[in-house]
Amino acid sequence: MWPAYYGRVVLNLLDEMGRMALFCAGAFVRLATPPFSFRRIAQQILFIGAKSLSIVALTGLFTGMVLGIQLYHVLTRLGSETVLGLAVALSLIRELGPVLTALMITGRAGSSMAAELGIMRISEQIDALDTMSIDPVRYLVGPRLAAALVCFPLLTAIFDVVGILGGYLTGVVMLGTNSGTYLWRMEAGVEAKDVYGGFLKAVVFAVIVCIVCCYQGYMTHRNRAGHGARGVSLSTTTAVVMSSVLILVSDYVLTSFLL
Repeated sequence: MWPAYYGRVVLNLLDEMGRMALFCAGAFVRLATPPFSFRRIAQQILFIGAKSLSIVALTGLFTGMVLGIQLYHVLTRLGSETVLGLAVALSLIRELGPVLTALMITGRAGSSMAAELGIMRISEQIDALDTMSIDPVRYLVGPRLAAALVCFPLLTAIFDVVGILGGYLTGVVMLGTNSGTYLWRMEAGVEAKDVYGGFLKAVVFAVIVCIVCCYQGYMTHRNRAGHGARGVSLSTTTAVVMSSVLILVSDYVLTSFLL
C-alpha cells in the first residue's frame, strides 16, 4: 500500500515537473520568434514594473534602515563600525535586494498573473484563443515573461539604491557614523562581480516567478483539489507559495556558485 502511494506521488511530481519544463521551453521559444507584441509587453512592464515600484522602494528603504541599525550595533562591539557602509551594501546587493524584490513582486504581480490566467481558463477564454488560431502561450505568457526579464533587474537596482540610502540615514544621520567613511568603504569594497551576481539572481527569479505563476493559472483546469472559483484560488495560492520557495532554494544554489 505505502510503496504504491509513494510511487504515485513521485510519478505525479515528475509528470508535473515535465509539464512545467515543456511550458517554460515553449514560452522561451515563442518569446524569441516573431511576431513580437511590443504593445502587450509594454502593458506588462507597466503592470509588473511601474506599479510595483512603490512597494519595492518602500521595502528597500526600511530594509536598509533596519540593516543600518543592526549592523551598527554588531560592528560597534567588534570595533569595526567603519565598515558599516560596505556591510550594508554587500548585504543588499548580493542577497536581500534580489530576494526581497522577487518576493514582493510575487505577492503583488505573480498572484495576479495566476489568478487572471486561471479565470481565463475556467471561463474558456483560452480555449477561444485556440479556436481562433491564436497561440495562447505566445499571446498570454510571452509578454509577461519579456516584461519580467526587464523589470526584475531594474527593480532590484532600485531596491539596492534605496536600501543603501536607508542604511545611510540610520548609520550616518541617526547614529553618527562618519559620512565619508561610510561611502568610501562601500565604494572601495563593492566589486563588479557582486553587482553582476545580484542581477543574475534577479533574472533567474524573473523566470521562476513568471513561469510558475503563469503555469499554475494556465493549468487551473487540471487542479484535482477543486474546480471553478475554488480551483483559481488554489492555483493562485500554489503559485505564490511555490514561487517563494523556489526563489529561496535557487538563491542558495546561485550563491554557492557565485561566491
